[in-house]
Amino acid sequence: MSTVDLSTTPPAIEIADDTPTHHGYAPNKDAYLRRLKRIEGQVRGIARMVEEDKYCIDILTQVSAVTKALHAVSLGLVEEHIGHCVVGAASESDPVVRAEQIDIKVKEAADAIGRLLR
Repeated sequence: MSTVDLSTTPPAIEIADDTPTHHGYAPNKDAYLRRLKRIEGQVRGIARMVEEDKYCIDILTQVSAVTKALHAVSLGLVEEHIGHCVVGAASESDPVVRAEQIDIKVKEAADAIGRLLR
């Protein structure tokens, strides 16, 4: 994914139940879906390789490629979260709410990155 142009990405808008009116990845949703469908096809190909008793190292090579592709999607989503949700929280006018929202959004990002590193 390319770097998000924050000048054209609207800040996060929260409603009373903390449900965002849109997600940071929305402008790139189609690109994410294309990438995920491509990954899905790769996974099907790996299953076919196992069914056809292909050499284990060849299968592992394909698993590695899928893992790398999923990491790329994950990192793009983290970037979108930081560029949209965290920046949106930082634009909150009330300083107390702003500090709370920034803490929440940064913790969400840190937790997600932690899960990716496990």
